[in-house]
Amino acid sequence: MAQRLLQHRAEDGARSVILADGDQAWFLNGVASTRELAQRAIAAGHSLAAAAEAAGKGAAVDIAAELAAGRLLAPIDHEDPAHLWMTGTGLTHLGSAEGRNKMHAAAAAGEKLTDSMRMFLEGVEGGKPEAGQTGQQPEWFYKGDGSQLVGPGDDLLSPAFAQDGGEEPELAGVYIVGLDGTPFRLGLALANEFSDHVTERHNYLWLAHSKLRVAALGAELLIGEVPEDIRGTSRILRDGEVLWEKPFLSGEANMSHSIGNLEQHHFKYGLFRRAGDVHVHFFGTATLSFSDEVRTNPGDEFEISAAPFTLPLRNRLAIAAAETVSVKVL
Repeated sequence: MAQRLLQHRAEDGARSVILADGDQAWFLNGVASTRELAQRAIAAGHSLAAAAEAAGKGAAVDIAAELAAGRLLAPIDHEDPAHLWMTGTGLTHLGSAEGRNKMHAAAAAGEKLTDSMRMFLEGVEGGKPEAGQTGQQPEWFYKGDGSQLVGPGDDLLSPAFAQDGGEEPELAGVYIVGLDGTPFRLGLALANEFSDHVTERHNYLWLAHSKLRVAALGAELLIGEVPEDIRGTSRILRDGEVLWEKPFLSGEANMSHSIGNLEQHHFKYGLFRRAGDVHVHFFGTATLSFSDEVRTNPGDEFEISAAPFTLPLRNRLAIAAAETVSVKVL
Protein backbone atom coordinates (compact mmCIF):
# COMPACT_ATOMS: atom_id res chain seq x y z
CA MET A 1 0.00 0.00 0.00
CA ALA A 2 1.07 3.59 -0.59
CA GLN A 3 2.76 5.19 2.42
CA ARG A 4 2.19 8.87 3.17
CA LEU A 5 3.52 11.32 5.72
CA LEU A 6 1.34 14.08 7.19
CA GLN A 7 2.12 16.98 9.52
CA HIS A 8 -0.22 17.52 12.46
CA ARG A 9 -0.73 20.42 14.84
CA ALA A 10 -2.74 19.78 17.99
CA GLU A 11 -5.06 22.29 19.65
CA ASP A 12 -2.25 23.31 22.04
CA GLY A 13 0.12 23.95 19.11
CA ALA A 14 2.19 20.79 19.60
CA ARG A 15 3.36 19.37 16.29
CA SER A 16 3.83 15.78 15.22
CA VAL A 17 4.13 13.61 12.11
CA ILE A 18 1.71 10.91 11.02
CA LEU A 19 2.58 7.84 8.95
CA ALA A 20 -0.33 6.55 6.86
CA ASP A 21 -0.24 3.17 5.17
CA GLY A 22 -3.30 2.28 3.14
CA ASP A 23 -6.34 3.15 5.28
CA GLN A 24 -4.46 3.02 8.59
CA ALA A 25 -2.40 5.79 10.22
CA TRP A 26 -0.33 6.35 13.35
CA PHE A 27 1.52 9.19 15.02
CA LEU A 28 5.29 8.73 14.87
CA ASN A 29 7.11 8.83 18.20
CA GLY A 30 9.27 11.88 18.86
CA VAL A 31 9.05 13.48 15.39
CA ALA A 32 7.81 17.07 15.10
CA SER A 33 8.15 17.70 11.36
CA THR A 34 8.69 16.01 8.02
CA ARG A 35 11.90 18.02 7.62
CA GLU A 36 13.22 16.65 10.92
CA LEU A 37 12.46 13.09 9.81
CA ALA A 38 14.18 13.71 6.46
CA GLN A 39 17.30 15.01 8.19
CA ARG A 40 17.38 11.87 10.33
CA ALA A 41 17.09 9.70 7.22
CA ILE A 42 19.92 11.52 5.42
CA ALA A 43 22.21 11.35 8.48
CA ALA A 44 21.59 7.61 8.87
CA GLY A 45 21.78 6.82 5.15
CA HIS A 46 18.25 5.43 5.28
CA SER A 47 15.13 5.95 3.18
CA LEU A 48 12.38 8.16 4.54
CA ALA A 49 10.20 5.08 5.05
CA ALA A 50 12.97 3.40 7.06
CA ALA A 51 13.43 6.50 9.20
CA ALA A 52 9.68 6.52 9.91
CA GLU A 53 9.83 2.84 10.86
CA ALA A 54 12.78 3.51 13.16
CA ALA A 55 10.88 6.27 14.96
CA GLY A 56 8.17 3.80 15.91
CA LYS A 57 4.41 3.98 15.74
CA GLY A 58 2.42 5.64 18.48
CA ALA A 59 -1.33 6.07 18.77
CA ALA A 60 -3.56 5.34 15.82
CA VAL A 61 -5.23 8.34 14.20
CA ASP A 62 -8.12 8.99 11.81
CA ILE A 63 -6.58 11.34 9.25
CA ALA A 64 -9.92 12.19 7.63
CA ALA A 65 -11.25 13.33 11.00
CA GLU A 66 -8.10 15.36 11.67
CA LEU A 67 -8.42 17.02 8.25
CA ALA A 68 -12.06 17.91 8.97
CA ALA A 69 -10.99 19.38 12.32
CA GLY A 70 -8.38 21.58 10.65
CA ARG A 71 -5.44 19.96 12.40
CA LEU A 72 -3.47 18.86 9.32
CA LEU A 73 -0.84 21.16 7.83
CA ALA A 74 0.92 21.20 4.50
CA PRO A 75 3.15 18.09 4.51
CA ILE A 76 6.37 20.15 4.42
CA ASP A 77 7.48 23.53 5.74
CA HIS A 78 10.53 25.30 7.13
CA GLU A 79 10.84 27.26 10.36
CA ASP A 80 12.45 30.03 8.27
CA PRO A 81 10.14 30.51 5.24
CA ALA A 82 12.97 32.20 3.30
CA HIS A 83 14.64 28.78 3.08
CA LEU A 84 11.71 27.15 1.30
CA TRP A 85 11.58 27.67 -2.46
CA MET A 86 8.40 27.26 -4.53
CA THR A 87 9.05 26.83 -8.25
CA GLY A 88 7.49 25.02 -11.17
CA THR A 89 7.64 23.86 -14.74
CA GLY A 90 5.00 24.23 -17.43
CA LEU A 91 4.18 22.64 -20.80
CA THR A 92 5.15 19.28 -19.29
CA HIS A 93 1.94 17.28 -19.79
CA LEU A 94 0.73 15.75 -23.02
CA GLY A 95 -2.81 17.07 -22.84
CA SER A 96 -5.30 15.90 -25.42
CA ALA A 97 -4.28 13.94 -28.50
CA GLU A 98 -6.30 16.36 -30.59
CA GLY A 99 -4.24 19.30 -29.37
CA ARG A 100 -0.97 17.50 -30.04
CA ASN A 101 -2.09 16.45 -33.52
CA LYS A 102 -3.04 20.02 -34.38
CA MET A 103 0.38 21.28 -33.33
CA HIS A 104 2.20 18.56 -35.26
CA ALA A 105 0.07 19.25 -38.33
CA ALA A 106 0.93 22.95 -38.13
CA ALA A 107 4.62 22.11 -37.89
CA ALA A 108 4.40 19.78 -40.88
CA ALA A 109 2.64 22.45 -42.93
CA GLY A 110 5.43 24.92 -42.20
CA GLU A 111 3.22 27.28 -40.24
CA LYS A 112 4.83 29.56 -37.69
CA LEU A 113 4.44 28.14 -34.20
CA THR A 114 4.20 30.18 -31.03
CA ASP A 115 7.08 29.94 -28.57
CA SER A 116 4.81 27.93 -26.27
CA MET A 117 4.04 25.37 -28.96
CA ARG A 118 7.69 25.12 -29.95
CA MET A 119 8.67 24.50 -26.34
CA PHE A 120 5.93 21.90 -25.96
CA LEU A 121 7.06 20.01 -29.08
CA GLU A 122 10.68 20.15 -28.00
CA GLY A 123 9.64 18.61 -24.69
CA VAL A 124 7.73 15.83 -26.47
CA GLU A 125 10.83 15.07 -28.53
CA GLY A 126 13.50 15.41 -25.85
CA GLY A 127 11.91 15.55 -22.41
CA LYS A 128 12.52 11.91 -21.51
CA PRO A 129 16.24 11.29 -22.09
CA GLU A 130 17.98 7.96 -21.71
CA ALA A 131 19.72 7.32 -18.39
CA GLY A 132 22.87 9.38 -18.06
CA GLN A 133 21.84 11.87 -20.73
CA THR A 134 20.50 15.43 -20.44
CA GLY A 135 17.09 16.08 -21.90
CA GLN A 136 15.38 19.19 -23.21
CA GLN A 137 15.04 21.89 -20.59
CA PRO A 138 11.46 22.86 -19.73
CA GLU A 139 9.73 26.15 -19.10
CA TRP A 140 10.56 27.20 -15.52
CA PHE A 141 9.01 29.74 -13.16
CA TYR A 142 9.28 31.03 -9.60
CA LYS A 143 6.25 30.98 -7.29
CA GLY A 144 7.62 32.42 -4.05
CA ASP A 145 9.08 31.33 -0.74
CA GLY A 146 7.58 29.43 2.18
CA SER A 147 5.41 32.38 3.15
CA GLN A 148 3.34 31.63 0.04
CA LEU A 149 2.70 27.98 0.94
CA VAL A 150 -0.91 27.21 1.85
CA GLY A 151 -2.10 24.09 3.59
CA PRO A 152 -5.28 22.02 3.17
CA GLY A 153 -8.41 23.96 4.04
CA ASP A 154 -6.69 27.35 4.03
CA ASP A 155 -7.80 30.17 1.76
CA LEU A 156 -6.03 30.92 -1.50
CA LEU A 157 -5.57 34.65 -1.15
CA SER A 158 -5.44 36.43 -4.49
CA PRO A 159 -3.94 39.95 -4.68
CA ALA A 160 -6.40 42.79 -5.16
CA PHE A 161 -4.67 43.71 -8.43
CA ALA A 162 -5.04 40.21 -9.92
CA GLN A 163 -7.22 39.78 -12.97
CA ASP A 164 -8.03 36.14 -12.25
CA GLY A 165 -7.58 33.47 -9.61
CA GLY A 166 -7.64 30.02 -11.14
CA GLU A 167 -6.76 26.50 -10.07
CA GLU A 168 -4.05 24.25 -11.52
CA PRO A 169 -4.48 20.64 -10.31
CA GLU A 170 -1.16 18.85 -10.32
CA LEU A 171 1.59 17.08 -8.44
CA ALA A 172 4.44 18.78 -6.62
CA GLY A 173 7.78 17.23 -5.78
CA VAL A 174 9.11 17.96 -2.28
CA TYR A 175 12.88 18.09 -1.72
CA ILE A 176 15.49 18.86 0.89
CA VAL A 177 19.14 19.64 0.23
CA GLY A 178 21.66 17.67 2.26
CA LEU A 179 24.69 19.12 4.03
CA ASP A 180 26.91 18.21 1.06
CA GLY A 181 24.59 19.94 -1.43
CA THR A 182 22.85 16.76 -2.62
CA PRO A 183 19.12 17.22 -3.34
CA PHE A 184 16.88 14.49 -1.93
CA ARG A 185 13.33 13.92 -3.12
CA LEU A 186 11.10 13.27 -0.10
CA GLY A 187 7.97 12.52 -2.07
CA LEU A 188 5.03 13.92 -4.00
CA ALA A 189 2.02 15.93 -2.86
CA LEU A 190 -1.28 16.88 -4.44
CA ALA A 191 -1.10 20.55 -5.34
CA ASN A 192 -3.08 23.53 -6.51
CA GLU A 193 -0.58 25.77 -8.33
CA PHE A 194 -2.87 28.79 -8.16
CA SER A 195 -2.31 31.31 -11.00
CA ASP A 196 -3.66 34.38 -12.78
CA HIS A 197 -4.53 33.06 -16.24
CA VAL A 198 -6.01 36.30 -17.58
CA THR A 199 -2.71 38.08 -16.99
CA GLU A 200 -0.78 35.21 -18.56
CA ARG A 201 -2.99 35.06 -21.65
CA HIS A 202 -2.74 38.81 -22.25
CA ASN A 203 0.98 38.48 -22.92
CA TYR A 204 3.06 35.37 -22.35
CA LEU A 205 5.93 37.58 -21.17
CA TRP A 206 3.73 38.29 -18.15
CA LEU A 207 3.90 34.63 -17.09
CA ALA A 208 6.27 35.57 -14.25
CA HIS A 209 3.69 38.02 -12.87
CA SER A 210 0.87 35.48 -13.17
CA LYS A 211 2.79 32.89 -11.12
CA LEU A 212 3.75 35.05 -8.14
CA ARG A 213 0.87 33.75 -6.05
CA VAL A 214 0.21 31.46 -3.13
CA ALA A 215 -0.06 27.73 -3.83
CA ALA A 216 -1.60 24.88 -1.85
CA LEU A 217 -0.41 21.39 -0.99
CA GLY A 218 -2.59 18.49 0.08
CA ALA A 219 -2.01 17.03 3.53
CA GLU A 220 -0.34 13.80 2.34
CA LEU A 221 3.25 13.38 1.16
CA LEU A 222 3.46 10.21 -0.93
CA ILE A 223 6.83 8.56 -0.27
CA GLY A 224 8.63 5.76 -2.08
CA GLU A 225 8.21 4.93 -5.75
CA VAL A 226 6.42 7.44 -7.97
CA PRO A 227 3.33 6.02 -9.74
CA GLU A 228 3.56 6.16 -13.52
CA ASP A 229 -0.12 6.99 -13.99
CA ILE A 230 -2.06 9.21 -11.59
CA ARG A 231 -5.69 10.04 -12.37
CA GLY A 232 -7.72 12.50 -10.41
CA THR A 233 -10.61 14.95 -10.45
CA SER A 234 -10.59 18.73 -10.24
CA ARG A 235 -13.78 20.49 -9.18
CA ILE A 236 -14.99 24.00 -8.40
CA LEU A 237 -17.92 24.41 -6.03
CA ARG A 238 -19.96 27.62 -5.79
CA ASP A 239 -22.47 27.98 -2.97
CA GLY A 240 -22.15 24.25 -2.33
CA GLU A 241 -22.98 23.25 -5.91
CA VAL A 242 -20.56 21.88 -8.51
CA LEU A 243 -19.79 24.68 -10.97
CA TRP A 244 -17.18 22.78 -12.99
CA GLU A 245 -15.65 19.30 -12.85
CA LYS A 246 -13.09 17.51 -14.98
CA PRO A 247 -10.65 14.61 -14.70
CA PHE A 248 -6.93 15.33 -14.80
CA LEU A 249 -3.93 13.12 -15.51
CA SER A 250 -0.40 13.20 -14.15
CA GLY A 251 2.54 10.88 -13.63
CA GLU A 252 5.19 10.21 -16.26
CA ALA A 253 2.85 8.14 -18.43
CA ASN A 254 0.93 11.36 -19.09
CA MET A 255 3.88 13.75 -19.26
CA SER A 256 6.18 14.90 -22.05
CA HIS A 257 9.06 15.21 -19.57
CA SER A 258 10.32 12.67 -17.07
CA ILE A 259 10.33 13.81 -13.46
CA GLY A 260 14.07 13.16 -13.38
CA ASN A 261 14.58 15.54 -16.30
CA LEU A 262 12.58 18.28 -14.59
CA GLU A 263 14.59 17.76 -11.41
CA GLN A 264 17.93 17.85 -13.24
CA HIS A 265 17.12 21.16 -14.91
CA HIS A 266 16.06 22.69 -11.60
CA PHE A 267 18.92 21.52 -9.42
CA LYS A 268 21.62 22.12 -12.06
CA TYR A 269 21.74 25.64 -10.63
CA GLY A 270 24.03 25.88 -7.61
CA LEU A 271 21.66 28.42 -6.08
CA PHE A 272 19.16 25.59 -5.56
CA ARG A 273 21.65 23.26 -3.85
CA ARG A 274 22.11 25.27 -0.65
CA ALA A 275 22.38 22.93 2.32
CA GLY A 276 19.23 22.68 4.41
CA ASP A 277 16.90 24.40 1.95
CA VAL A 278 13.51 22.88 1.15
CA HIS A 279 12.09 22.95 -2.38
CA VAL A 280 8.50 22.49 -3.56
CA HIS A 281 8.49 22.09 -7.34
CA PHE A 282 5.19 21.98 -9.25
CA PHE A 283 5.21 19.60 -12.23
CA GLY A 284 2.42 21.16 -14.29
CA THR A 285 -1.00 20.20 -15.61
CA ALA A 286 -3.04 20.04 -18.80
CA THR A 287 -6.44 20.66 -17.14
CA LEU A 288 -7.73 24.14 -16.30
CA SER A 289 -11.25 25.44 -15.75
CA PHE A 290 -10.05 28.66 -17.38
CA SER A 291 -9.70 26.79 -20.67
CA ASP A 292 -13.43 26.05 -20.44
CA GLU A 293 -14.22 29.76 -20.00
CA VAL A 294 -14.88 29.44 -16.26
CA ARG A 295 -14.25 32.60 -14.23
CA THR A 296 -13.99 32.18 -10.48
CA ASN A 297 -15.52 34.31 -7.73
CA PRO A 298 -14.46 34.91 -4.13
CA GLY A 299 -15.83 32.10 -1.98
CA ASP A 300 -15.55 29.47 -4.70
CA GLU A 301 -14.00 26.27 -3.39
CA PHE A 302 -11.41 24.31 -5.36
CA GLU A 303 -11.31 20.55 -4.72
CA ILE A 304 -8.57 18.29 -6.07
CA SER A 305 -8.46 14.54 -5.43
CA ALA A 306 -6.47 11.63 -6.87
CA ALA A 307 -5.49 8.12 -5.81
CA PRO A 308 -3.28 6.92 -4.18
CA PHE A 309 -3.82 10.04 -2.05
CA THR A 310 -6.81 9.42 0.22
CA LEU A 311 -7.58 12.99 1.28
CA PRO A 312 -8.81 15.73 -1.06
CA LEU A 313 -7.19 19.16 -1.25
CA ARG A 314 -9.81 21.87 -0.68
CA ASN A 315 -9.21 25.61 -0.64
CA ARG A 316 -11.45 28.64 -1.04
CA LEU A 317 -10.69 31.68 -3.15
CA ALA A 318 -10.36 34.93 -1.23
CA ILE A 319 -9.25 38.41 -2.29
CA ALA A 320 -6.63 40.36 -0.35
CA ALA A 321 -7.19 43.95 0.65
CA ALA A 322 -5.82 46.52 -1.77
CA GLU A 323 -2.46 48.00 -0.82
CA THR A 324 -0.70 51.18 -1.81
CA VAL A 325 3.04 50.65 -2.11
CA SER A 326 5.49 53.53 -2.27
CA VAL A 327 9.26 53.47 -2.37
CA LYS A 328 11.12 55.97 -0.22
CA VAL A 329 14.51 57.38 -1.04
CA LEU A 330 17.06 57.22 1.78
